[in-house]
Amino acid sequence: MTLAQQIITVAMVILATMLTRFLPFLIFPAGRPTPKYVQYLGKVLPSAVFGLLIIYCLKNVSIFTGSHGLPELIAIVLVIALHLWKRQMLLSIAGGTICYMLLVQFVF
Repeated sequence: MTLAQQIITVAMVILATMLTRFLPFLIFPAGRPTPKYVQYLGKVLPSAVFGLLIIYCLKNVSIFTGSHGLPELIAIVLVIALHLWKRQMLLSIAGGTICYMLLVQFVF
C-alpha cells in the first residue's frame, strides 16, 4: 500500500469506529425513553446469540467417530451446572471453555 492508501485506510477505520460508538447516543438521546423494539431486542438477542453459538460449535461434532462428542458433552454439562450454581455468564463460559480445552488436550 502506498502512504496515501494507508492514511485513507486508517481514516476509514477511525471513522467507522467513531460512528459505531457515537451513533447510538445520537439516535437515542438521554432525555427520551428507549423505544420498545430496542428494549425487546435487548431481551431476546442475547439468547439468540447463544443459540447460534451452540449450533455453530456443535455443527461438526460426530457421535459416531473419534471421541464420540464426549468432551463437548462434558463441557456443556459443566457450563449448565456452573450457570445454575453461580448464575454468572462469564464464569460459565470460561469454565466450559477451560474444561473442553483440557479434555481435548490431555484426555481425548
